[in-house]
Amino acid sequence: MIPQDPIMLLSFVNLKLRDFYRSLDALCEDLDADREAILNKLASIDYHYDEEKNQFV
Repeated sequence: MIPQDPIMLLSFVNLKLRDFYRSLDALCEDLDADREAILNKLASIDYHYDEEKNQFV
């Protein structure tokens, strides 16, 4: 289950991207997660996906 709290979501997603997935798309596909919902929720706390770093910064 993906956390709903933005701070917990940030930690969860960055850990998964670092340790298990080569891209946000791969993570979303594997976890059946809504990419836009993740992007919007993390944008609400001023974090944005950096494809080169494969993390939210």
